[in-house]
Amino acid sequence: MRGLGLATILVATSLIAGCGERADAQTTAHAAATGEGAPYVLTGTQVWSVPDPASGRDYQVFVSLPASYETQPNRRYPVLYVTDADYAFPIIRQIARRVNLEGPVIEEFILVGLSYAKGDGGADSRRRDYTPTPNGPRNSAGSVHGGGAEYQTYLKTQALPFVEQKFRSDPARRVLLGHSYGGLLGAQIMFTDPTMFSSYVLGSPSFWYDKRHMMKVEADYARTHRDLPAEVFMYVGGFEGPGPTARHSTDADMVGDMHTMERALKSRAYPGLSIQSTVLENEDHLTVAPVGFTRALMAVLPARP
Repeated sequence: MRGLGLATILVATSLIAGCGERADAQTTAHAAATGEGAPYVLTGTQVWSVPDPASGRDYQVFVSLPASYETQPNRRYPVLYVTDADYAFPIIRQIARRVNLEGPVIEEFILVGLSYAKGDGGADSRRRDYTPTPNGPRNSAGSVHGGGAEYQTYLKTQALPFVEQKFRSDPARRVLLGHSYGGLLGAQIMFTDPTMFSSYVLGSPSFWYDKRHMMKVEADYARTHRDLPAEVFMYVGGFEGPGPTARHSTDADMVGDMHTMERALKSRAYPGLSIQSTVLENEDHLTVAPVGFTRALMAVLPARP
């Protein structure tokens, strides 16, 4: 399947908002019949089905290949895997293209978007797949949480092998980028199977989840390991902590939690660990993503001389 349509993104968004799929299907059918109002298509992208045999869920991966992929057939590329692909994939794709317009700033890479489970609302899919324990927050009571370990197994046994068999990727240079719950998932993978990826971008990571459970996971890892072979980049918005404005966080200090995690990791003196972090001022949990994505790409995939 080639050409990722904006309709894919809009359908996922409408599911989160509680809108029905039927209206979207009718609109698309009408557009196809009339030739007007057709969905905008991201030319050069691909959508592939990569189901999970263990859970029976159907997932997709969205793929965007670098400009030189066809003209340099012997070249292998780093791969950036991004969670919450329904919104993050098109944003990262365009950022990578734009920042290189006047010369290489970011190295060329294969972009792989990890979709939500088909048939699930995006919020339900990510709550289940990106969290490490079943103890979700009170405002999402009734939703399933705690499937992070199973989803991690799916990534390792299905999604990553699919990409590496189908595309000229460099298995030694896998990058995982996750925002919010996606950053929480990244931390879970890093502390349980660190070499699954070479670099981890933890964007506005939800370290507050389940009474800061991930801090305990970090401490448990440190007790039994002398190294953490990973490159880590973390970002958070300046408003993602307590403060006087309506944009400040009212229920978690994500800025403080990021600094706490960074201090803990640096105190371990792991020889294989490289870690950077940044607080992006005047950004909140929603507005920080595009800026954070840009900073992350420049940090973990800088253009090579």
